[in-house]
Amino acid sequence: MPKKKKETTEEKNEQIDEKLSKEAESESTDEKKIKEIEEKKKKILEKVAKLKEKVEETKTEELKEKVKAKKKTDMLLPLDEYVKAGIYLGTKVVTPDMRPFVYRRRADGLAIFNTNLIDEKLKEGIEFLSKFNPEDVILVCKRQAGWKAARKFGELTGIRVFLKKYPAGILTNIQLPDFFENELTIITDSWIDKNALNDTLKVHKKVLMICDTNNFSKGADCVIIGNNKSEKSLGLIFYLLAKGYCKAKEINKEIPELEWWVEEID
Repeated sequence: MPKKKKETTEEKNEQIDEKLSKEAESESTDEKKIKEIEEKKKKILEKVAKLKEKVEETKTEELKEKVKAKKKTDMLLPLDEYVKAGIYLGTKVVTPDMRPFVYRRRADGLAIFNTNLIDEKLKEGIEFLSKFNPEDVILVCKRQAGWKAARKFGELTGIRVFLKKYPAGILTNIQLPDFFENELTIITDSWIDKNALNDTLKVHKKVLMICDTNNFSKGADCVIIGNNKSEKSLGLIFYLLAKGYCKAKEINKEIPELEWWVEEID
């Protein structure tokens, strides 16, 4: 009897995991769902901007102290810039891997990342990336929202970038004419960039992964957390990675201001 109960529990857990995985993947691959979620996020950011205009001064001493403390911290960007880019806005699905980074869930179901942790993970990501030379790194970004920023990131850093489609097998099949060996792959979204992720893991190379709340971080050696579905958020992430990497590697390139990276393409 106990054995039968254990099997039933395991089956239930497997069903739950399978359902969660399907929902999580759908949020990254279903264009209709992506548009719906991004439209909702856009409205949230518009409300935030309007509320900010109305607030002229901090009302309580407690909030004032929090603001002062935040200014003293060594953040890559002011907290305000993270908010404006919507990097903290996740999806409705939260995987077990991302749960430790989620601050709360909104009434409409969207999960909210802890902004302090976003900054910390970006710092870790920059430090990790800086250990590798440009010729040993590739960035894969199939999502159109990231093409503009990813392309500029490649121009500035010298890192090879694959947009739209990743040529399957170029890291694993030595018979291919364009085969090459890398040491690190930057994955923008593990759901839609899974071919590049799988190839990298097959050859036992390192992975730097950008994870939204609906991503599993399995296979990643280093994780950057944040919204990986919008132009503004991905623009901010690639801006900070490019800026940090060029500084660490002493690459003398003129990096566009943040406004260029987070500007939405009509």
